[in-house]
Amino acid sequence: MTSVSLTDVSGYLPGEPVPAEFYTGYPGAEDKLRDSPMFKVPPFRHHVAAAETNVDMIERAVQPLIERHGRNAIRGVDVLLVHSQLPDVPFVGAGTEVARRLGMAPEWLVDVANAGCASFVHMLGLARQILTTTTAKTALICNAQSAAGQLFTQSEVRGLAQAAIPGDGCGVGYVTASGPSPVLGVRVRHIAEYAGDMTMVRDDGRRYWEPGEAQLRIGFTETGVSKVLDRGNRLVPEVVTELCRQLGRDTADIDTLVTNQPNRMFLRNWRDALKLPPERHPDTFDRCGNLFGAAIPITLDHAVRSDGISDGALVVLGGFAHAGDFAGAAAIEWHTGG
Repeated sequence: MTSVSLTDVSGYLPGEPVPAEFYTGYPGAEDKLRDSPMFKVPPFRHHVAAAETNVDMIERAVQPLIERHGRNAIRGVDVLLVHSQLPDVPFVGAGTEVARRLGMAPEWLVDVANAGCASFVHMLGLARQILTTTTAKTALICNAQSAAGQLFTQSEVRGLAQAAIPGDGCGVGYVTASGPSPVLGVRVRHIAEYAGDMTMVRDDGRRYWEPGEAQLRIGFTETGVSKVLDRGNRLVPEVVTELCRQLGRDTADIDTLVTNQPNRMFLRNWRDALKLPPERHPDTFDRCGNLFGAAIPITLDHAVRSDGISDGALVVLGGFAHAGDFAGAAAIEWHTGG
């Protein structure tokens, strides 16, 4: 396959850090899931402002790319891939509005609805495929996460264990048909048997679009949490190991592992399973919480800007989504010219 490069990444975090006390000090319902390792509270996270949209965040996250590569390069992007969580408008993805804001006219524009917390890997694989099989030369992939400040701050949800974990933010990647940091391989698994295991519920049983007073939340149960913990612990090391074998490499060769970050337990168990020390597995969990799909590009951007990735490093991105219906990993030979 012709070389494709993840040439640059950039991130944006909205507002000032929100401390854990915003949730832990809130007089909410007694939640029997509060002691689960799935819901250990991070010190900080960020929330979108009341009127801030996914497109607003993407526009702000892209600005450093414009400064580094030029406005014309971003306007001329051939492929635009966008994952939004939470969508701002039913039926309509954010991609077309992103294109309008940035003055783009991409030949390929896809709003990706699946792959959740690992959607950056999924979109990187899609961009790589398009850039190697068509005349397209550049792609912009965008992950916008706005659920924390909207869904999890509701009065009936804020006191639940699930509420204190997420944070908002946006990460973007600039992909080119040639460039300094070649994508060595992408491995994905769509696991249909787990489809539908993540649910959104209201206590009165209404569907999300039906009017009423009960507030929307994720339908976590003790049994469901146990399944997600088991699947998550297993899936990420498996897909990363599969990718390394595909490339003829050992997981010990990974210089930097960047994953999604649902909780501290997953982060620890993943690097232990892959036999990697903590310094090779950067994360932003303590300052940003669970950023869902935005975690991988935001953490990668933070590692790059803090000189945490050396020239020529083998960088592996990995994660799983929802209750385990998707897992993916991508390998990049990172060079500091990106």
